[in-house]
Amino acid sequence: MNTNHDTPCPLCDAGAETVLWRSPQARVLRVDDAAYAGFCRVVWNAHVAEMTDLAPAERRTLMDLVFGVEEALRRVLAPAKINLASLGNQVPHLHWHVIPRFADDAAFPDAIWAPARRSGAPRSVDWVALETAVRRELEPPRA
Repeated sequence: MNTNHDTPCPLCDAGAETVLWRSPQARVLRVDDAAYAGFCRVVWNAHVAEMTDLAPAERRTLMDLVFGVEEALRRVLAPAKINLASLGNQVPHLHWHVIPRFADDAAFPDAIWAPARRSGAPRSVDWVALETAVRRELEPPRA
């Protein structure tokens, strides 16, 4: 990972992250958020802030990864909706949030950052099945 930047970056200098999949360009992380089961983050390994910092082929690669994680989440968890977000206001290192949403989660149908409407229903995730599905979506088929 490229750590050539002025201030510490938690996505470059990652500590105890749980990686579901990785390549030389990017990695898929498990986000442990009890309120939003299955929350994943797709992180571009090089320290860049914006999509337009990437070459067109890199942009396509990154979005293919985001869409692959979305597909895996849909297959394993069958959520009501998937939210995709790339903010970077607090951590200006290119990453995408891929968040399965359920009709009984705390904020649905609002954004996860909105005030809670209710107590969210507890939901467990079979992370082994999800990791397997992510790998199936993101790794090229073997000949």
